[in-house]
Formats: sequence, structure tokens, C-alpha cells
Amino acid sequence: MEHYFSQNGLTACYTDTAITLFWDKPAAAGAVETYTILRNDTVADTTTKTHFTLEHLLPETEYTLFVQWRGGGIGELTVRTTPTKHWLDVAAAPYNAVGDGKTMNTAALQKAIDDCTENECVFFPAGVYLTGALRLHSNMELYLEEGAVLQGTADPEDYLPRIPSRFEGTEMECYSSLLNLGTLDHAAGPNCENVILRGKGTIASGGKLLASRIIESERERLKEYLAQNADLVSTCENADTIPGRVRPRLVNMSNCRNIWMQGLTFANGASWNLHMIYSDQIVTDHCTIKSDGVWNGDGWDPDSSTNCTLFACEFCTGDDAVAIKSGKNPEGNVINRPTKHIRVFDCHSGFGHGICIGSEMSGGVEDVKIWDCNMSVSTSGLEIKATKKRGGYVRDVEVRDCTLSHVMVHSVGYNDDGIGSAVPPILENFRYERVTLLGRYIDHDHLWHSCPAIELCGFDVPGYEVKNVRFKDVVLEDNNGPAQSIQMQNCQNVSLENITVQAGTQPE
Repeated sequence: MEHYFSQNGLTACYTDTAITLFWDKPAAAGAVETYTILRNDTVADTTTKTHFTLEHLLPETEYTLFVQWRGGGIGELTVRTTPTKHWLDVAAAPYNAVGDGKTMNTAALQKAIDDCTENECVFFPAGVYLTGALRLHSNMELYLEEGAVLQGTADPEDYLPRIPSRFEGTEMECYSSLLNLGTLDHAAGPNCENVILRGKGTIASGGKLLASRIIESERERLKEYLAQNADLVSTCENADTIPGRVRPRLVNMSNCRNIWMQGLTFANGASWNLHMIYSDQIVTDHCTIKSDGVWNGDGWDPDSSTNCTLFACEFCTGDDAVAIKSGKNPEGNVINRPTKHIRVFDCHSGFGHGICIGSEMSGGVEDVKIWDCNMSVSTSGLEIKATKKRGGYVRDVEVRDCTLSHVMVHSVGYNDDGIGSAVPPILENFRYERVTLLGRYIDHDHLWHSCPAIELCGFDVPGYEVKNVRFKDVVLEDNNGPAQSIQMQNCQNVSLENITVQAGTQPE
């Protein structure tokens, strides 16, 4: 059953009684604007956000929605709410799952999922439901009420069998994730569609303990390989990098389309939390993603995926809050599936690395728009990164009305294995407008350090400089850091317009 509709500049995700609208911030909009939402030609409400949820609607009813602002109309669309679904209560017969945090419920929960039709919803009442890996299918919904926790174990055996996946840009077999949607195939389109994960509960996994157990098991399995490739191991971030690549995600979406995640807390994947690969139309809103303390614990990772939208989310992560990727050389260059049409807005970082593009970007990344985000409490702020070997490109990235620890567009030397592309990556066409840059970052020990507010560093090959970068109406905070707040090397056509410096204060 479809729950996603986009037309005339507006997009809606909807259920039987609610419609969530969202739209791009207009090019002429100021830092703060007021938008008016009309429902059937009557004013429903106003908002200063670029999203709005209408609630308490009638099932199977048509609503015409129009959003306008001082510059005119944003767009109009007509949506028909869905029929009310029958709920399959996992704690009731015939499933009888036990929410005591001790009883293993994998078989019961999988049975409920398998039974779920497009007119039904798998319902989790309050309780802690311990489980291993679960496999979802097209045209289904999970709803977790407040106090409900879908809790993955910390036992690697509960995440078998391994499945085809992609990690750090390379296709490989990894442990099954807690929730698995779709089957990986880089030469094909979607094979899992129209899935909703929503509610007020939590989906969590075994986190740091599960990760360490898998890493040690894989280190033993790869003992001979690691010994024979000591030079390769020495170039990795640490000794866990290679054996850690098989760790499961919290939610793995391969070859998916039209997946909507709303209202939930996602916590403590053994590696990345929400990972979409070769997928399209993935919407995540009003969620909290937590993985502080989990090494390499990214939050939201679109990977060779398109039309992915993230908004109104809170992050406290052990690595990137958002990591936009498209494969790693040489495989990513050959598969050549770019990530494009990515929107991130109204998001906040309580801790983590912030928003990153790369370093696995060999398939290309383009048309990324980020606005109304606060990534001040982060390690990287907003970072675009690639190694010289990657090939591919990152282009057409627009950042507006954000507060960031700092901005980086640069070449990096880590995660640099793999046969190199014939040419370096192309990094071009970046616009930063009305951003505040702290010139400070927070490390993994929650300690603050001064840093350049802006770092641009291209490749030392003619034609592969960082090109066409514009900073306009930017505030640099003065925190008595390095004398050079703006660092540039191997750049071409960089403009700085209306740059001001003000006294800075350390974020709370």
C-alpha cells in the first residue's frame, strides 16, 4: 500500500489519520520564514519549519493541501488517507511474544511479520521484546507504542545467516541486521517496497558488546589473511577495521523503495544504524538515533541511493550522524550508482561527527541540500571528504541556515585501500549561506579543541582542485583558536562574501 506522494513541490507521507508534509526551503527564503498550511481551502495552521503534520484526520478521506509563504505558493497536492489497518498484537495469540526482556521472541515476531498483509500492522505493546534478526517484506507496517522496545541480543549467533550487503563501499557478506529489508542487487531496482516503521517506541540492538564479539570472532576467522596483509592492516584506522566490516546494521535496507520511519528511537546498532543501499524514496522524520560509545556507529547512511529525506531528528552517535556514500574504488566506480537528491533539514546533534559526505563516494554524489540544522556539538561539523584514489565526484551541495562546528572539503589519507581510479575525485559546486561556524570541535572524550572554521584542500593534480565554492553571510566565532580561521590549498574559484567574526561561546 502506497503511503508516499509527491507533486507540485510538496511531498506527503500518510496513514489513516495523519499526513506529514515536507518541502524544500525556497531559494529566496530568509533564515526564518512563516508557512501557512491550508486544508481544503481553510487555514489549518502555520509553521516556521519546512514540514508539518496534520493529525486527527478521517480514514479513506481525500484532503487537498496547499502550502504558501510570503513569496507565493510552495505547492498543492491531494492525498487520500489510507484505510484503518487491523493490528496484529505480538503479545496476543497466536504469537504470544513476551515483553519481559528475557524471553527470546524471534520465532513469534517473525511469524507476525510473515502474516502481516498490506491491510495489517504488526503492533508492539509496551514491554521489552528480545529477539534476533528479523526479515521484513513489502507492503507491511510495524508500530511500537510508547514503552515498547524491540531489543536485539548481543549474541552473534542470533544474526546468522550472513547476507549480501555493502560496508564502507564494498559489497560483501555481513551478519544479518536486526531488521532486514530487501535483497542486495546492484544491477536491479527495488525488490522491497512500501514499508512503515513508526510509533513512540525503541528499536535497539546489542551495540558495543555485540560489535566486540563479532570483531573477535572475525579476527580469528581472518587470522591468516590479516597476517599475510600486514601492510594493508597498517593503513587502516585501527586493528578492528577489517574484521569489523561484517558487523550488522540496526536496520538494513537493500534495493528498497518507499520506506518511511517516523517517531521511533533507533539505538545501538553494532555498526551503522539506518543504512539504505541501492534504494529510493526513504523518509526518516521525528526520530532519535543514539549510538554514543559504539565505534563506527553512524546514524543515517544513504549509500548509492536516491530521494532520501531526513528531518526533525535528534542524533547522539558514535560516528557520523549522517554519512552520504556511493561506493569505494574500484568497485564503486564500476557499479557507478550515484547517490543524489538528498535532503537533510531541521536536525540536531547532541554528540557525534556531524554530517559527512564520503569518504566512499566513487559512484558519485550530487544534489544534496541541507538547511536549518545544528551540528555545533560534533567532531566534523559538515565534512566532504575523499581519498585521491576514489575517482567519482561530489558536486552541487547547498548548505543554508545551519550552525556547525566547522566546514571541511578535503582530501584524506585514511580508508585508502583498493585499486585507485585513473583520476582523482571531482569536488565542485558547494554553497554555504547564512551559516555560523564555531571553529571548535568536540572529540570522542567530549573535550573541546580549536580548529580552522573553514578548511578547503583539493588534490595536487591540475583540474582536480576543490572548485566553485561560495560562502555568503557567514559568521565565524572567535574562540582564541588558530590564527588562520580559513585554510585553503589546491582550490579554484572560491568566493567569500560578507564574512564576519564575533565572540564565541562553547556549546553546552
